[in-house]
Amino acid sequence: MTEVNFYTGSRGELLGFHVSGHSGYAEEGEDIVCAAISSAVLMTMNTVTDILGVKAEVSAADGDAVMKILSKDAEACESILQGLKLHLLAMAEQYGEFMKIKFTEV
Repeated sequence: MTEVNFYTGSRGELLGFHVSGHSGYAEEGEDIVCAAISSAVLMTMNTVTDILGVKAEVSAADGDAVMKILSKDAEACESILQGLKLHLLAMAEQYGEFMKIKFTEV
């Protein structure tokens, strides 16, 4: 199962995420759920760091990705992080047994 933990600030603003695990929807290399999640997460990370120019804490390895931003950058990153959240919540409606989404205030 893929676990997605969105980090939120005290006002509910999104400050990043941690995505870990493989969905188990299909064999490695055939898993459309993992592929869709990975693609969306990498696009979000690249947009925040390379397009918006935000200095974020970023790490990515097989089955694990983390991005954290400072609260001062939340407004600049709001649209892309909200887009990722909506995308993954919509996926969870269809593939909920393969992914879990939670929110943690940091």
